[in-house]
Amino acid sequence: MADGLDIIIITGLSGSGKSVAIRALEDNGFFCVDNLPALLIPKFIDLCHGYHEEIKRIALGVDLRGGQFLGSWPDVLADMRRAGHHVQVLFFDASDEVLLRRFSETRRPHPMAGRDPIQEGIVRERKALEGMRELADRVIDTSDINVHQLKREMEESFCESSSSRRMSVFLLSFGYKYGIPHGTDIILDVRFLPNPHFVSALRDKTGLDRAVEDYVLKNEETRGFLDRLDALLEFTLPLYEREGKSSLTLALGCTGGRHRSVVLVEELQKRLGDGKLRISVKHRDIEK
Repeated sequence: MADGLDIIIITGLSGSGKSVAIRALEDNGFFCVDNLPALLIPKFIDLCHGYHEEIKRIALGVDLRGGQFLGSWPDVLADMRRAGHHVQVLFFDASDEVLLRRFSETRRPHPMAGRDPIQEGIVRERKALEGMRELADRVIDTSDINVHQLKREMEESFCESSSSRRMSVFLLSFGYKYGIPHGTDIILDVRFLPNPHFVSALRDKTGLDRAVEDYVLKNEETRGFLDRLDALLEFTLPLYEREGKSSLTLALGCTGGRHRSVVLVEELQKRLGDGKLRISVKHRDIEK
């Protein structure tokens, strides 16, 4: 089916921002349905495909309210992809501490807590959704972003026309001193490269400054690393696509996340930016 639908599955932990994500997609032309029973999903998609001129992009919210869904979900997902639909599964997550704070602020009960403390509900839900998380194309951790930032990220990543795009590639720079980022597919340590932090004229600049870029890229080991990484991605990305993966998150980390990793992410974006891939860039720790 060459003209399959674009389908985004929104799932994850209660309080992690799923409702915000669905509303953002709905505001940008997606036909959205929350908590559709598993048995009705194939029929619903067939119905939407019958009205392909009107409905081209669908977002489905999936959570534990449809308990029977968990067992049948792998088969439902495989059937959608075999039918030729472009399916992305997004799993929304956040730290237990953040989830607990959000429930406390809203004073809403946790759907898995019952009469127990909210923390117990979070633990139960996280355990129950382990299988869903493993099948996700992308894990979006909302611990450090607010609703406005999440809405903007959804719009930037998923709300442009996707009829001609291939895989979505998310490039992230970070600093190891601030912790390893969540929800990444590949993490590479670039701390072996010369550090601009120890050059007084460059210390207060970032990898977005030309002087820092020149310092990092003039190094022969930097260029060799980028050439090999470029070749690795050129080889593996088509294989990921063939396997059904619709997005890949690659994180490059240096000590503070302000110099080397930023330069390499920016340079990698240029190398991959031939129009065939949809590339998003984020510098997590550049302002720290």
